[in-house]
Amino acid sequence: MKNQHIPWFLLTILALILAACATGVDGNPTLEPEPVETDQKPTATSSPEQEVLCEDPFENTTPGFPTSGWETNFCKHSVPYDEIFSGGPPRDGIPPIDNPRFETIASADEWIEDQEPVILLDHQGETRAYPLQILTWHEIVNDEIGGDPVAVTFCPLCNTALVFRRPTIDGEILTFGTSGNLRYSDLVMWDRQTESWWQQFTGEAIVGDLTGMVLEPLPTAIISWADFKTSHPEGQVLSIDTGFVRSYGRNPYAGYDDVNNLPFAFTGDLDGLLPPMTRVVGVLAENGQGGAFVRELIQEKQVLNEDLEGTPIVIFWKEGTASALDSGSIPDGRDVGTTAVFSRDINGQTLTFEANGDGTFTDQETGSVWDILGAAREGPLENNQLNPLPHHDTFWFAWAAFVPEGDLKQ
Repeated sequence: MKNQHIPWFLLTILALILAACATGVDGNPTLEPEPVETDQKPTATSSPEQEVLCEDPFENTTPGFPTSGWETNFCKHSVPYDEIFSGGPPRDGIPPIDNPRFETIASADEWIEDQEPVILLDHQGETRAYPLQILTWHEIVNDEIGGDPVAVTFCPLCNTALVFRRPTIDGEILTFGTSGNLRYSDLVMWDRQTESWWQQFTGEAIVGDLTGMVLEPLPTAIISWADFKTSHPEGQVLSIDTGFVRSYGRNPYAGYDDVNNLPFAFTGDLDGLLPPMTRVVGVLAENGQGGAFVRELIQEKQVLNEDLEGTPIVIFWKEGTASALDSGSIPDGRDVGTTAVFSRDINGQTLTFEANGDGTFTDQETGSVWDILGAAREGPLENNQLNPLPHHDTFWFAWAAFVPEGDLKQ
């Protein structure tokens, strides 16, 4: 069944986004980045080397998105164009952060509430928090951490917080922006070096010269500001001084994650297995298959010991993290808790966990006590760290659309 219904409050959301994206600092128009000029378009090693050319890439179809001003090779694409639609704002109308500034926990504690959700990135010995009160208005941060270029991304319409390595193509590190388009209600990104279009949910290039290339994901999680402060007291925090004027802390998607709602601008099939806005945690196995675990079940049990395509994994849940998509004020969002996913294998041993009821977990094999971030705080394995796994804390409609072969665990 095709979903053509758009709730009235989402039209209000769109109007708010358009109004907010119209100006930058001091009311000046937000400028789009200049396209990088190169002698030839870069190609990825995973894509065909021969450039695909055609006379009319939109023959027999009318695209649901603007094409003027793009240098994208529209002759090359891996998805039907009738799946891509304009979300309203123009290219980079929701502006990415290209020169992120960071501040200390003590400084950020003045404007972030304990229950607020932040994206945790712990990589190469450096740890950073990216508050969703900022990412909700920018969706992409082009950053570098531990010497690695990364793109920190958040799609509010799918509740997907994903981090990718930014690859180097023909000697240039890719930087990403928002195309203004959606596919299955998920953010379609673009890179400024080749103007290829990328699906945020999968990290795959779906239009342009780099079509078929897949970005490498890095493990991340949405956790509470309180948990970040406790676990990483020396961590860095994305500064609210972004160079843009936005209503940080306000949620323009108020009420969006009500399970009785329908996703915005979703044109795929709603399978009916679950209400489309049901929260799930999706984990992909190495073979591309995966499983989605209903968040309500995770919350009830607080820990799930699972085997995913032969890989032992554990999913932890802890209370104390506000939804960024519930109340008009992000700190006032209802408590949806934190989920984190790890491998259960450590030091050649497979562990089995049980919840202690206080946000910590004990493994049956050694009696060690672990926190929500997979760190052993007490016991024989103290100071050991479980290996975090990339996962999608998302809505059922998005997981079902992008991982249709994945199993549903409920």
